[in-house]
Formats: sequence, C-alpha cells, structure tokens
Amino acid sequence: MKLLSLIVKGLLLATLTFTVNAQVESPNLVIILTDDQGYADVGFNGCEDIPTPNIDRIAHEGVRFTNGFVTYPVCSPSRAGLMTGRYQARFGYRRNPTLNPFDPMAGLPLEEENMAEILKKAGYHTGIIGKWHLGTHPKFRPNQRGFDEFYGFVAGGHRYFPEDLTYMDIESVDRKGGWYNTKLLRNETRIETDEYLTDELSNEAVDFVERNKAKTFFLYLTYNAPHTPMQATQKYLDRFTQIEDPLRRTYAAMVSAVDDGVGRLLEKLDELGLSENTLVFFLSDNGGATNNGSINTPLRGTKGTVYDGGMRVPFAFRWPGKISAGVDYDDPVSSMDILATMVSLNNIEIAPERPLDGVDLLPYLTGKKKGVPHDMLFWQMFDNQDAAIRSGSDKLVTMAEDEGGDQLYRISEDIGETKNLIETKKAKARKLQKALDAWSSQMIEPVFDRLGTWEPTGSPPE
Repeated sequence: MKLLSLIVKGLLLATLTFTVNAQVESPNLVIILTDDQGYADVGFNGCEDIPTPNIDRIAHEGVRFTNGFVTYPVCSPSRAGLMTGRYQARFGYRRNPTLNPFDPMAGLPLEEENMAEILKKAGYHTGIIGKWHLGTHPKFRPNQRGFDEFYGFVAGGHRYFPEDLTYMDIESVDRKGGWYNTKLLRNETRIETDEYLTDELSNEAVDFVERNKAKTFFLYLTYNAPHTPMQATQKYLDRFTQIEDPLRRTYAAMVSAVDDGVGRLLEKLDELGLSENTLVFFLSDNGGATNNGSINTPLRGTKGTVYDGGMRVPFAFRWPGKISAGVDYDDPVSSMDILATMVSLNNIEIAPERPLDGVDLLPYLTGKKKGVPHDMLFWQMFDNQDAAIRSGSDKLVTMAEDEGGDQLYRISEDIGETKNLIETKKAKARKLQKALDAWSSQMIEPVFDRLGTWEPTGSPPE
C-alpha cells in the first residue's frame, strides 16, 4: 500500500509539473491594432511631432520590424489576413465587404478558423475589444467566432463621443454611415457609455487583463483610432497646440489617446507580474489614409495603394526575457506571422486543407534559424487589379497602363519607390511576374458585395 501511495503521489506530481510547464509554455498574447495609422507616426519610426513613449516601449523592449507588412492596404481584408494567418484572397475576402447585417455572405467564412478559434484549442481565454469589421451578420460576430468576450462594435468605423451613439443596433440603421452611430456591444448586449471611445476601449483592456490574470489569455485590442471621423477631447488636443494644421493636430491627439491606453495596459501587465509571460504585438491595419492627417514618409503611397505606404506599417513586438531588447529586424515579415508564431509555440494542429501562409518568427528573431521568413510576399486588390510582389529587396508593382503600368523597385536602395527599373531589369521583372501569376491563380473571386452597396432602411428586407 505504501508503494502504491508513493506511485500515486508521483503521478500526481508529474501531472502537476506537466500542467505548470504547459502554462509556462503557453504565454499570453496581446495584439494592439490601430486603424489607418501612418508609418511615420510613431516615435520608433522617427516621428517628432507626436510623442508615443508607450507604443515605443514595445519596440525598445523588443523588436522593431522595419519591413513589417499587412496583407492588404484597406481595413477589413487586412484583418482577415491577420486573424487567419492566410492570404485572405484564398477564401474570397478581396475587398471591404458590405456592412449589411442581413447579408449571410458578407463576413469571414465560417470554415476559415480564426486566431481566437485556433487558440481556444490550446486553452486560451479570448477577448476582443474595439473594432471587429469581419462581418455584421449575427453568425459572423465575435462571440460566434471563438471569442469568449467582446466589447466594441461590428462595423468598419465609429464615432468617438458617447452622445453621438444613437442607434440601438446596426439592424435599425436607416441611412448610410449610420453604422458609425450605433451603441457599443458587450457580447450581444447594447450598453450605454459615457467616455471618449478610445479611453473606453483602453479601460476595458486593462479590466480584461485584471479579470483574467489567472488564465492564459488572448487579448485583441483593436482601436478604431486614428480612423475618421476626426474627433478628440480637449484633454488630448491641448497637448498639441504647437501643431498649426487642425487636421494634423486632431490626428496627433487621437494617436496620443491610444498611446496613453497602451501605457496603462503595459503597466497593468507589469503590476500583475505578467509581462515576461505575455507576447505583445503592435501594428496598424494598413498605411495612413489621405483624409486623417497621417504621414507615411519616407514611403510612397497611402491606404488603398500597393505601394509600401499602403501596407508597410508601424510594427513592433516584445516578449521580455525571451526576445532581446532594442532589436531592428529588417527582413520582410507579415501580420500573418503572428498566428503562425502562436501555433508553433502551442503545438496546435492546423487543418491540412487550410495551411497557414504565415511563418513562425521566433527562430529568426532568436537566431536559431538563418535566412528570411518569406522568400516572397504578395498583394492584390481585386476591384482595380493593382498587385505587388516582394522578393528580398526587389518589388514588382503591376497596374493598368494609365495608372502607372509595370514598375520594379529595389527597396533597400529606394525606400520611396521613385526609380522604376523595369526597363533595365527585365529578366528580374519577368521572374517576379511569373511568381505573382502563379500565386494569383490560387486565389478565388470575391464572395460578397463591396462596401457601399447596402441601402439601409432600418428594417429587414422583405
């Protein structure tokens, strides 16, 4: 009996040790996503008129990705690529979808597993705070797509002041743009709010971490700032009286509000002793837009273009104690790599019929693996057929002739994409075009109507 007791105790100890080790090996994940923020509008990329000390802390305590890309130069498809770890065109997510809540096709297809659904397999408690923009129909909403907690809104943008939030739900919207005026959702319950939206989202993020500190969690904090409408409180505007351009001043105030929230979130992780067991990523969903006062310098282009200004974004990562601080990583990486990194860390099995396009970044960041994460990266806009491929430092851009035609750039020598080498590097261009065509042939047609096609009436269609 004594021997049996010792064996049982040994088994219990082994089980406990395995559980503890499993918890250590499954770190928390926080993704902080901004909306339409310019490449040059963070301190770690050289911004001088908008201090971002808290966002910069992520880069200074970890890695700055100098060639960090998203998968599409506008909001919703970019988010689909981030959340699935796959090129969104593989499943027909090739444009911003209609926001029609009665359209059962306009959202992230149910057969595509997203980050929350995948991480739940490894025991993660999952939460999204802020902008969803992956389908407004009830079947596409966060609580139906693997998220245990949702606090935010389902459409592509939102007004920031609580007095503007007048519609009870998106189904009752009776005018175009009214989806910006819906009340916020806590899971599927409409709630009243009384704070500036960016502050509201930051409060919720801090509270989420506090409430779930004993769990292994995934927090997707997706600010709509600094997306239009350009709205900021006097508290933040007063920080930038030296900026004369009113649009840039409001933009700066909105970014500063985000930075405050990021600081509070990082401080909460420190306070709870969670920092060394939490991966934190920061990035924008696409490049700065033409209508919000953002700056993408020295990059060419803006949101909505396949020049780097459309999809090369502020991108930083930290994991204290596991990843060295103050590192610049210069090889191209993608937002798709975040999920692939977490899948590898947790040994999660992915459906073979839907393999990830992302790559585990950790071996490259630690030096265990040489070479580059991606031999090639691809982008293609369906509705105007603009496309691009990046291989090493070479980038081929293809457009209609009246829009610029075929262009070839050597990014390491020409970050602003100003010197078209297409006539002198024809063999290189042909090679890249062949690879782009092969990739494009794997993609499918859009599966839903585009943004702007819904005429809201305030009631379901007959």
